[in-house]
Amino acid sequence: MSFTLAIVGRPNVGKSTLFNRLVGKRLALVDDTPGVTRDRREGTAELGDLTFTVIDTAGFEDAGGDVLPARMRRQTEAAIEAADVCLFLVDARAGLTPLDEEIARILRKGDTPVILAVNKCEGKAAEAGRMEAFRLGLGEPLGISAEHGEGTSDLYQALLPFAPDPEDEEEAGDDLEDSDEDDPKKPLRLAVVGRPNAGKSTLINELIGEDRLLTGPEAGITRDAISVDWTAEGRAIKLWDTAGLRRRSRVTEKLEKLSVADTLRAVDFAEVVVLLIDATQPFEKQDLHIADTVVEEGRALVLAISKWDLVEDRSAALREIDERIDELLPQVKGVEVVPVSSLTGQGLDKIIPAALRAYKRWTKRVSTSAMNRWLEMAVGRHPPPAVQGRRIRLRYMTQAKARPPTFVVFSQRAEKLPESYTRYLVNSLRERFDLDGTPIRLLMRKGDNPYADQRKRRGTSQKAKIKARSAKKPARKKPAKDA
Repeated sequence: MSFTLAIVGRPNVGKSTLFNRLVGKRLALVDDTPGVTRDRREGTAELGDLTFTVIDTAGFEDAGGDVLPARMRRQTEAAIEAADVCLFLVDARAGLTPLDEEIARILRKGDTPVILAVNKCEGKAAEAGRMEAFRLGLGEPLGISAEHGEGTSDLYQALLPFAPDPEDEEEAGDDLEDSDEDDPKKPLRLAVVGRPNAGKSTLINELIGEDRLLTGPEAGITRDAISVDWTAEGRAIKLWDTAGLRRRSRVTEKLEKLSVADTLRAVDFAEVVVLLIDATQPFEKQDLHIADTVVEEGRALVLAISKWDLVEDRSAALREIDERIDELLPQVKGVEVVPVSSLTGQGLDKIIPAALRAYKRWTKRVSTSAMNRWLEMAVGRHPPPAVQGRRIRLRYMTQAKARPPTFVVFSQRAEKLPESYTRYLVNSLRERFDLDGTPIRLLMRKGDNPYADQRKRRGTSQKAKIKARSAKKPARKKPAKDA
């Protein structure tokens, strides 16, 4: 990226709307409620021929101590320090507020260059608000409308001086191309999900070694699905912190519904999902529902048992967890379980290796010959049941795709095969080809009969011959009736 732009301002001035406009996607949650954004979110923005990193920040509030608004403010201050230029956004229709003047005073004291922009300037009624922004002492304000896309040309001209020279950019592009050749692997997409207050944000902060995500004792702090780029075990990883998922009946507010939808999109986009389960309240109904969602989406799964430092008899707890997994999650039998504690750091070094192993099984491919040898062995050991007096014959099978492993079995009476026998085949597949903990798709299809056309032609010709013979025979005369 050529430079980094941080969008700051008080709550509800349109920062997330402008962020979505610049990145060209609806990444950040947008709602009329003030204070929707809490964590800082990064994205790749394009404006004309400029390509840069843009950071959406939480609303800047005048708060101190360790309360939630103060922690949000510290996240915003960290974004300002990391940025090359800061875009200070104010509301033209609401006019300047004392908080706007306080933010301007803080930005003037800092070393980061500041561009002043007045949002919601569509129409002539907002011109007075734009002129009022001159009082902030940050130069001529830009009049923009994040919702309608007005004023982007003026923003382009304001950002142009911060773009690097074309020669420097070309050299950087050459270096980047060389580094891509040295490390051609794409980042592993890994999402951390769980119930509210399970410790997802704290876990990611401990993994990456910095306070990147907003944390605290309050439940439901995280609202957006925030991605963090990281490298571990020699592999580039894109981590997603997600909002806690509650039971659907309890989700009534519009904002929480948006957060849940954002979390489900992160699960859909991920390759490996780490389900964080509270060790003090393991395997509640919502945990099982989240696991079912991950399996239905066909994602690799790792179970992380958080708050392990609070467990007294750990060996007994592990035995109970294994038994409950076999009972409650048979669809991912053998899934890896990693006990962790963000407080003591126990088990944190085992999460990424477990995720990489799960990813390897998730992308595994099996040769057709090996599968059919296994199928012959599995059928010989436990033949399919007879249905309506006829035994079902499984002809052959093949792997249709990986991610997750998907297999197709061909049979003339595939629709008659009982579900219990399908489960037997899946469990045997999992055991034979080391697919523990991976969602497996086993599809039954009715194979084409290569002799069907010949039978049809033979039947048609037989009917034609019979018809021809009957046409050649003279009609039998009916005997005359006696008078």
